[in-house]
Amino acid sequence: MSPVLDSSIGKPAAGVPVQLQQLNSADGVAPTFTTLAEGVTDYDGRCMQLYPEAAPGQKREDLVKLQAGQFYKVVFKTKDYFESTGRKCFYPWVEITFEVGNPTEHYHIPLLISPFSYTTYRGS
Repeated sequence: MSPVLDSSIGKPAAGVPVQLQQLNSADGVAPTFTTLAEGVTDYDGRCMQLYPEAAPGQKREDLVKLQAGQFYKVVFKTKDYFESTGRKCFYPWVEITFEVGNPTEHYHIPLLISPFSYTTYRGS
């Protein structure tokens, strides 16, 4: 789960498009990534589509799994959110790249945004 909070109004940011991507290659000028999951934050600023529940008959283990030693990034399309609320912003999207050390641990990456700043941290 990657909650997004709009610190400029003190509320969750609903309607932020979010993607989870995995690094394919860091060779060349720019690294390439593959999108593993995508969705939009809900009324509580959470994007549950990144960690979907297993469908009937499907095992949770068969869903997207983070792998040790791999690099991933979460991309938040903040411009779409701010435009939908009638505000301009400086950062059109926020990309948070991270390395998975232990895939059995919980990876919770909150994002606090305002039109001209953002901050993040690894939550528990």
